[in-house]
Amino acid sequence: MLKERFFNNAGAQILSDNYTIDPLRRIHLKEIEELIDQKRYFVLHAPRQTGKTTCMYALMRHFNAGTKYRALYVNIEGAQAVREEVERAMRAIVSVFTRVAELHLGDTSGNQLEEELIKRNKWDDALRLTIAHYSKNDHAQPNNPRPLILMIDEIDALIGDSLISVLRQIRAGYNDKPHAFPQSIILCGVRDVRDYRIHSSRTKEIITGGSAFNIKADSIRLGNFSKEEVNELYQQHTDETGQVFTEEARDLAWEYTKGQPWLVNALAYEITFRMKEMRDRTKAITGEIMRQAKERMVVSRATHIDQLVDKLQEPRVFNIIKPLLSGNENTMDFNPDDLLYCIDLGLITKNPETKQTEISNAIYQEVIPRELTWVLQMNLETTGEPQVWYLKNVDGVNLLDVDKLLTAFQQFYREHSEHWLKGMLYREAGPQLLLQAYLQRVVNGGGWIEREYGLGKGRTDLFVIWPVGPEPKQRIVIEVKVKREKDSLQATVKKGLEQTQAYMDRCKATHGHLVVFDPNPKKRWGQKIYKKKLTKTITLWGS
Repeated sequence: MLKERFFNNAGAQILSDNYTIDPLRRIHLKEIEELIDQKRYFVLHAPRQTGKTTCMYALMRHFNAGTKYRALYVNIEGAQAVREEVERAMRAIVSVFTRVAELHLGDTSGNQLEEELIKRNKWDDALRLTIAHYSKNDHAQPNNPRPLILMIDEIDALIGDSLISVLRQIRAGYNDKPHAFPQSIILCGVRDVRDYRIHSSRTKEIITGGSAFNIKADSIRLGNFSKEEVNELYQQHTDETGQVFTEEARDLAWEYTKGQPWLVNALAYEITFRMKEMRDRTKAITGEIMRQAKERMVVSRATHIDQLVDKLQEPRVFNIIKPLLSGNENTMDFNPDDLLYCIDLGLITKNPETKQTEISNAIYQEVIPRELTWVLQMNLETTGEPQVWYLKNVDGVNLLDVDKLLTAFQQFYREHSEHWLKGMLYREAGPQLLLQAYLQRVVNGGGWIEREYGLGKGRTDLFVIWPVGPEPKQRIVIEVKVKREKDSLQATVKKGLEQTQAYMDRCKATHGHLVVFDPNPKKRWGQKIYKKKLTKTITLWGS
């Protein structure tokens, strides 16, 4: 009996072990081959954990299986540890070349070259000499060497003078191709080399990647899975084990991930391996199971998510995420370089239908506010009222008493908002984040909160489903708006009511609540705190 393959959530794909979408199909092999035949040097870039390394390995195997070219994949991430020490970085990179050439090409000649370089102890052109050596010497065909295709991964792991040195040494050998330098070099990383801003400690200047590597002919971005590819990946599991993903589960997987490869695999791994009861392959993977997997993954703070959240502290990311979180209606304030940086990280995307800038997928959209208020959530869980206080028993079922919950939040906000907002990085979105944190600690373990926010919305949409289960008893919309100085309260409420009704209709919600924050420091709390019934099913709350 063949061993069961599994969904991969760590490292490059191993085809015999992991369910896999054909990597060569993902990178459009014909286009790559055309660039290589034209002797082009180019960039392949994509956010972390989207399959770049898997694609590079597949490309290397593809060319080495033929007779036209040799291909070598080199990962230089190890040189990151020495940062801007150019000599040590070059020694580390040359050592990697020696090892991988022996591993993938059976070529041990690099050992002698490395020894000579160490004796010479001049490293400014050591990488160029190393690349030239492997370009001229074909271990398998010494009398008729095939042109070399070189793939350098994690190029942006380097910084400063080490990165400048690598790019310039490649540029220096460019005119010697294809006999004494590679026919084609593919630089692989998160960002396009053109967009690098490299600080040189030697010259005390900023050098752009485009000037240090002006021989680049093209830039290819590896995208997410399509919806069809997500279904294809999940179908591989069904074909091999008999365990089915229902249509609702597949639709939710797409809604949650928008095809981000790590998320797609991690959700399925959570279900098929970590959820012990789902190891029974006769049990169908339903929408409810997919929801549980998403929540477990968010709460677990997986490394992929932690790395992403860590970026929220960077000024370039802050400048983009802040207006998205607060629902800012001004769409003209983005710095183009900051915007491109966040797109390259995979944090945001342009909606193809609305053309609006938005968070890339529903999981990131949920993770960001939860992580930004994680300390507050922990504090509330240890000092706040127990969850049972916000429940009411109706016909033997515990339901959320939303009126009691929002009344308590009004008091909490009145007493503690100044303290929490003062220390908050994303202060402009602070009121919305505080409410989400307050709701999250109550709903945790008993229901779901789905979030929608973004540039131009002028609001945050919260959809509470309670309790967890295939047939929730409550579907509650909480629409959150911040009254802007230029708008009257009447206009804010009027627009908010329309938005609440529209969101309720879309979510098939039974009840809605419109929460309006007034940040005007001149107003007394007695003027800000109120509750008013707007319609039979919608209540207005002032804070």
